[in-house]
Amino acid sequence: MQDDEIITLYLERNEDAIRQTEKKYGKALKTMAMRILSDEDDSQECVNDTYLKTWNSIPPMQPSHLSAYLHKLVRRISIDRYRGRHSEKRKPNEYTASLDELGECLAGEETPQGVLELQLLTQTIEAFLQTLSEQNRQIFLCRYYFLDPVKQIAKFFSISESNVKSTLYRIRSGLKEHLKQEGFFL
Repeated sequence: MQDDEIITLYLERNEDAIRQTEKKYGKALKTMAMRILSDEDDSQECVNDTYLKTWNSIPPMQPSHLSAYLHKLVRRISIDRYRGRHSEKRKPNEYTASLDELGECLAGEETPQGVLELQLLTQTIEAFLQTLSEQNRQIFLCRYYFLDPVKQIAKFFSISESNVKSTLYRIRSGLKEHLKQEGFFL
């Protein structure tokens, strides 16, 4: 079933929308949640919460890209669950590994000024990503948005793991320099 048909089911409040969403996106959503949480039960709960949040948000929302919308929701829900469960003790997984890699480039605070800086930072990073080649941009997003392991990225792009690691290092270095030029203090 196509995304626009699934969205129509949500808009009509037809419960088949959830079944069709699970059928089409369930595995991918669970994979993303597992990369963040490394726990089968928590991941499944986050996926179920994603279905519920989608049901409650469409309508009034009408996402133009259902896949991106679902992935954004499951990622946010999973990260919130991760923070709640690991606020004192961090257990290494793909989420913490990717955050550690980016840690030298990014800093943040949860104050009103920090929120504004985060918005500016987001715009600056998006502008930087537009300067990259399509493949490098995809490698960066696979690692730091979708939290794909380096091994999986290498396989997907048919390049070596060391090539992926060096590409990510160069991108992070370029990002760090770009952020400094834009006035972000690291």
